[in-house]
Parts: sequence; structure tokens; C-alpha cells
Amino acid sequence: MIPQGIPARQPCTWQDELASAIRDPVELAVRLDLDPAVLDCTPDAMAQFPLRVPRPYLARMRRGDAADPLLLQVLPTARELDQVPGYGSDPLREHAANPVPGLIHKYHGRVLLLASPACAIHCRYCFRRHFDYAANTPGRQQWHQALAYIRNDPSIAEVIYSGGDPLAASDTMLAWLTGQIEAIPQVRRLRIHTRLPVVIPARIDQALLHWLGSSRLGRTLVLHINHANEIDREVAAAVQRLRDCGVTVLNQSVLLAGINDCGERLVELSERLFSAGILPYYLHLLDPVAGAAHFAVTRERAIALHQGLLARLPGYLVPRLVQELQGHPHKLPLG
Repeated sequence: MIPQGIPARQPCTWQDELASAIRDPVELAVRLDLDPAVLDCTPDAMAQFPLRVPRPYLARMRRGDAADPLLLQVLPTARELDQVPGYGSDPLREHAANPVPGLIHKYHGRVLLLASPACAIHCRYCFRRHFDYAANTPGRQQWHQALAYIRNDPSIAEVIYSGGDPLAASDTMLAWLTGQIEAIPQVRRLRIHTRLPVVIPARIDQALLHWLGSSRLGRTLVLHINHANEIDREVAAAVQRLRDCGVTVLNQSVLLAGINDCGERLVELSERLFSAGILPYYLHLLDPVAGAAHFAVTRERAIALHQGLLARLPGYLVPRLVQELQGHPHKLPLG
């Protein structure tokens, strides 16, 4: 069942929600009925990667709970400043797979387009938190270089919008870019990796549904939800709007210490996803990005948790446990 949650606020556009996201840790603490000193929010960590929390996401956090699993995903702490061997700024060596601005080509048959450098929320474990977006934010004319790259490689059958968060871009820009991709004959599928419909469900509005629903491409949208409490009725309604226009909706999660590294929480997440019309897709081991080592779960622990899911859930509710390693031609299944 999808929980009712707190009473709905007055309707607000997604752009308004994006602009009014909380960036001040003191305001965040006050709204959660917490003493700011308890949060251990560190200015140096914020200077490296600022705090950003949209209000619809904030509304799902538990008041008075400094260990709330949604809060811990977005809270800058002193642990991000630890220098941990094996953790770096480009854990997947994406700079080596970045042949033209705005495009990453790591795997056969598909490419990523960095449709927006912006995110609605700053997840502290983000593997692109140090990415060079300044060199990878094409204007409309520069996009033609990436489009030519796709056009000249007949093996590319799928384009993936990524970022940042691609849905932070305007619908005008996304409709134009999608139209350009539709004109490339060998491209058959469009995939969108996004967290915006989770943190600001109003993003799934009529303007987005118009260009996405009318595309000739097979369309898949992959959400990023790590905990069942991230799904409320507004998120479920946004997912239903996507499904109604023919979009397949999947989810990928990251296994995070203190947030979802628990069999009960992972079972609840899969059940809640399915109730909302979302199929579990991937459960990732943490990418070793600098600043996120405190979220790491060991490979052995991850495999044990996944075995527990297999024992308790039907196969279609069990995400694939994977790890992405630099230089490999695909994600590596574990277990």
C-alpha cells in the first residue's frame, strides 16, 4: 500500500519547486524539528557539494529523527572529507569514454547524453559529484556534434538521457533533442535515468507527457529510489501518468549503509515499488567516489542481502545485484 503521508500542499509547478529547494542546513533542521547542531552538517562538505533538498522530498522525512533514511541521503557531513584509498573523483573513468561534449559511450549499442548538468536534489553518494559539467553542457549548436557521433555509428540502437538529471532541462529543449534522435534511423529506444519524478512528482506534467508520449522510440524511464519511504501517493500518481502514455518504468537503487542495507527494508522497497507500478531493475554496489566511502556495503554483505531477497520475493520483484567497474564492457552481476 502507498501511504497517504501529510496533507497535500497547494499546487505548485515543478519549476517553482526546483527554485525553492532548501539549501540552508539550519532551515532544513528547523523544518524537521531538529537542533541544527545534531545534524553535524559541515560547511567544508557543503562547499565541495552543496545541500539541495526539494520540499516534496522533505515532506516524506520523519520529524525529529536525525537518523531518518531520506535525510541521511542528502545531509553533508564531516565524513565526506575523509581521504579513503580507492575512492576518487572519477570512479568509473568516464573521462576516457567522453569523445564529444555531452556524450559518454561506455557500452556497445548505447550512449549517454548528459541532457542537463543540474539536479533537483544532491545525493551525497552521487558518482558524478566531481564530474566536469562545464565541459559537458552543450548548447543547441554543440549538440549537433553528439548527434553526428550517434548518426555515424550504426551499432547505437539506444540513447540514454542522463546528467545531472535530464528532466531538469526544459521540455522545449528535451522535445527538440528527442526529435533529432528520432530522425536517426538506427536508434530504436530512448531511456531516461532520473530522480526528479521522485523528489518533485509535479515534473511529470502535460508538457513532458506530450513529447515523450508521442515519440516513435521505445521509451523506458528508470527512477532512482533507495527506500520505501521515498514513495508516496504523489510519486505513484506521477508513475501512473507515465505508464498511461506507454512508458515502461523501472527502478535502480544503490545499496547504502545505514539506509537500506537491511533485508526487511529491501523487501519493503520492492513491494512498495510494485504497488506504485514500478519494476525493480538494479541494486548497485556503491561506486567508489570520493566523499561517499561511509555509505559502502561490503560485497559479501550485499550478496547475502540479495540471497535473502531471492528467498522471500518472487523473481520479478528481485532487482539484479550489480557492480560497475571501470574498463568492463558491462555491469557485473554479483552472487
